[in-house]
Amino acid sequence: MQKKHHKTLSYLFFVLIFGLNSYAQNSPKKLVQLRNVLTELEKTYDVKFSFADSDVDTVQIPPPDSNSLEAIIKEINNTTGITINKLNDRYYTLTKATTVSICGFVFDNFEENTIPGATIEIYGTNLSGITKENGSFSFDNVPINAIIQIKHLGYKPTFLKAKEFINSAECNIVALPLSYQELDEVIVTQFLTTGLQKLDNSSIELNPSKFGILPGVSEPDILQTVQALPGIKSVDETVSDINIRGGTNDQNLILWDGIKMYQTGHFFGLISAFNPYVTENVTIIKNGTSAIFSDGVSGTLSMKSMGKLPLNFNGGAGVNLISGDVFGEIPISKKSALQVSARRSYTDFLNTPTYTTFSEKAFQDSEVNQESEFYFYDFTTKFIYEINPYHKVSTSMITMSNNLNYFESVENSTAPNRSNLNQDNFSIGSELQSEWTGNLTSQLSAYYTQYDLDALSISNNDAQRLIQNNLVKESNIKLVTNYLLRQSLKWTNGYEFTETGIENTTNVNQPPFASNIKGVIRKHGIFTEINYSSKDERLNGFIGGRLNYIENLDTFQEFIFEPRINISYELLPNFKTEVLGEYKSQVTNQIIDLEQNFLGIEKRRWILSDGDALPITRSKQGSIGFNYDINKLYVGIDAFYKEVNGINVYTQGFQNQNQFNGEIGSYTVKGAEFLINTKNNDYSAWLSYTFNKNDYTFNVLDPATFPNNLDVRHAITLAGNYTVGNLKIGMGINYKSGKPFTRPDENDPIDQTVFPAGINYEEPNSSRLSEYFRADASANYTLKFDDKMNIIFGVSVLNFTNRRNTLNTYYRLQDDNTIETIERISLGITPNASVRINF
Repeated sequence: MQKKHHKTLSYLFFVLIFGLNSYAQNSPKKLVQLRNVLTELEKTYDVKFSFADSDVDTVQIPPPDSNSLEAIIKEINNTTGITINKLNDRYYTLTKATTVSICGFVFDNFEENTIPGATIEIYGTNLSGITKENGSFSFDNVPINAIIQIKHLGYKPTFLKAKEFINSAECNIVALPLSYQELDEVIVTQFLTTGLQKLDNSSIELNPSKFGILPGVSEPDILQTVQALPGIKSVDETVSDINIRGGTNDQNLILWDGIKMYQTGHFFGLISAFNPYVTENVTIIKNGTSAIFSDGVSGTLSMKSMGKLPLNFNGGAGVNLISGDVFGEIPISKKSALQVSARRSYTDFLNTPTYTTFSEKAFQDSEVNQESEFYFYDFTTKFIYEINPYHKVSTSMITMSNNLNYFESVENSTAPNRSNLNQDNFSIGSELQSEWTGNLTSQLSAYYTQYDLDALSISNNDAQRLIQNNLVKESNIKLVTNYLLRQSLKWTNGYEFTETGIENTTNVNQPPFASNIKGVIRKHGIFTEINYSSKDERLNGFIGGRLNYIENLDTFQEFIFEPRINISYELLPNFKTEVLGEYKSQVTNQIIDLEQNFLGIEKRRWILSDGDALPITRSKQGSIGFNYDINKLYVGIDAFYKEVNGINVYTQGFQNQNQFNGEIGSYTVKGAEFLINTKNNDYSAWLSYTFNKNDYTFNVLDPATFPNNLDVRHAITLAGNYTVGNLKIGMGINYKSGKPFTRPDENDPIDQTVFPAGINYEEPNSSRLSEYFRADASANYTLKFDDKMNIIFGVSVLNFTNRRNTLNTYYRLQDDNTIETIERISLGITPNASVRINF
């Protein structure tokens, strides 16, 4: 009885609140936010509604008049075009309609005379017609996001949204204005392939669960997919060493569930370390980054795993020519759930054509040239607990490892040389999401991540032992608050603290040598940001900034202010311009050791800025872009300028006269990106072109300015995919102009004036490699058993023309004072196949 009495009082309070709002406005009733109505219903009836924020955030309804939950839900269904489905006694889901029936009468702007013969055109469809003698029109099955144009000679055209007809009990009255037209926002719902879309803030969102097919990959690969976008490439043909607008890989901020990742690839960068089947979405940001994010002077990739409680168990398992994996989403109770995934390669006991090709590329210029054993694995888990309808906590964990062991027989030696390399990453983080009021929310998060790279080499009849280690430990805590000042204005504030410790160790027993370099940096950051969206949705964007206080416990303390701006404006129907800008900084970088350290395979070591040999790396970037989208056609162009200061030659991978100098400098990139994409439900085809002019400036060198090691001037991709029933086919070609390198001086190649002798080089990066060309293909077929269970068979071929592209060229001086030319060659023809079951 108490429970019933409590529910009655709650309902009376619910009706009283909305009744007062309604009464205050008398007639007509004041509209209220659907989100607020759902919140009150959850409190009153102890239920939970599951919905996408974008489906309800802009929806307003009259205050409910009914006196029961079922009746109120019926009202919402009838007035919003949103369907509420009951899953059980507590859980409901909201589904936004995809089509709508529309009807109306067209009048002049004084609403006195009907206009017969007015043309009605619905963009993105084959629907069109003219109004009847009484000015009426009607259409069924109109896409809910479609734009409707109504025009007639002597009147200005009018643009309406199909979703405006949802709440109409009767046919709409449309008055053709003399000087007014309403325009819809430009939004790309499919970008290159399904599961990719461009957002209003110019970032790209990838949804692996809805992902289509790209050339060369039989299964989704997150870091391979992002390289299909203009301005994002890899000059060494790996999936993890990604260059965003001419920056190095260590200048990218890679986040997994908000945790910074210091390891991103398996098999030394040839395979992505993140399981796409447990990754819900990926956000890619090249410029105009939110003030919430720190680090990443070149770009940001933020990955998120399961975000909501699953209603039922689902999972999958698969195998390809490198590895096998399994994952599952497991409801534990009404308020909790668990997501797990595991993947392991079987390359340590089975050699496949794919593994052979990968090995040839990975080990081609290293010491690993005899019998070797390699394998990798990764494991993830996430636990979600709903404390109550307004507070939810989650904990995520990811661990990954690469392991290489090999033996090398040596003449006149009783024992072979033995070496091993272990690369491990362990990360754990938690997040508390809270809704305090209808206008105030917060997210409190914390994480710990550890990256460990260990190498051991035993040689000279077990007499010499070399041990090397690179260890990164990082802790972080962040608080973000969001306050809705008004419907179109949101204020974001927050604080972030990060402590990063990095240690580099080298020990040799013969001759005795030991080195142990370590340091700690603490960073405090406060940030604020104002987000605005106009009522007509033509103007969107944010402006904000971060203030960072950075403290190296041994050397320096510094304040850095980082302003950010991201504005988009719809100039004409389907035509939008974007203005983006940002200042960013970072205190972690990777030095590239070319002295065959870490067995000559993994030459990168994480280090901290010390304010002297390696200052804080800072960037500033600005860009302007224009894009045009009419559902079936997207055309976009962006021009940008980026400057990065505080780089050291050790972080750039020089392989010429400058590689041991340790100078501090900068680089600037001026570039443009172009993309044209045509698509429908069956196919998508795209052509992208990127131009970069990327130059170093080191004032103490001669010459002071010369091409960047990553200065790939031109990059072109032509690709497409086609769907026939359950069969998907993808094919594409990639072209890049050659990257720069430095040749020895043809007339005087060896410098005999120094001891030991060295190579005399031409001017830095004054030569270029041959152009790069690769053609890829892929296909998969889905065999469906029911709504939940299916089997997907996939095949792919990278570089099916077997063109051997030169990725890099450098030189070494031999003991007999001859110069050895070293060339890194691209992957040859690389087949792969996969079988996957989803249930």
